[in-house]
Amino acid sequence: MSNFETVIYEKRDSIAFVTLNRPGVLNAYNVRMRDELYQVLGAIKDDPEVMAAIFKGAGDKAFCAGADLSEFLTAPSPTIARQVRWERDIWGLFLSLPQPLIAALHGYVLGSGIEMALCCDLRIASEDAQFGLPEVGLGVIPAAGATQTLPRIAGRAAALEMMLTGRRIGARKALDMGLVNRVVAKSELLLVVEDMARQIASFDPAVVRGIKEAIVKGLDMTLAEGLEMEKRLASSLSRSRTGNSSAS
Repeated sequence: MSNFETVIYEKRDSIAFVTLNRPGVLNAYNVRMRDELYQVLGAIKDDPEVMAAIFKGAGDKAFCAGADLSEFLTAPSPTIARQVRWERDIWGLFLSLPQPLIAALHGYVLGSGIEMALCCDLRIASEDAQFGLPEVGLGVIPAAGATQTLPRIAGRAAALEMMLTGRRIGARKALDMGLVNRVVAKSELLLVVEDMARQIASFDPAVVRGIKEAIVKGLDMTLAEGLEMEKRLASSLSRSRTGNSSAS
């Protein structure tokens, strides 16, 4: 991966590192970043060597402070601009990755930034993190999945309050809501996230991916359907191991 302007992609051992790299504008999400992330996510999805991926923001001030309004809320109209923004289904691609995704969140995590974090499986925040969905004040609906992902993670009432008021919340409140898994000192954020990624990567990837699939898909099923899927996944893994053992 090279020649990217807005994203840095690295792979160290079995862990992918994706850095949003527009620190001068608080890592604001623009069309170029969308296109480059689409390429990176596709590469991660198709790489059997990647066992976990970390998403982080460059600079000291923000993970991502939302969409670049100079692009998305300018002529010819906000509606058309947002339509262009979502022509490429990057959010669907995010949610389709089989590997566990971990977001390292610091500073501003707003708009598209919080929506990107919600597409990840685990979210670790530094104490200075500020979360918010300001779209209502801009006259638009959060359209990168927040209306669906946030209620599933933080609950209906909390999601409605955040989106209807545009109010920002701090890291500790986000932890209380279940929006993030842990809050750590800013100086420890990347160390904690990398340690978590290494721990996940040390386990059998088939088991790790099976757990993620069972939980993610099961949330949209009845309990009985989810239990049946869990049984199928466990049986498939057991047969695979038996087959490999016999072949050897």
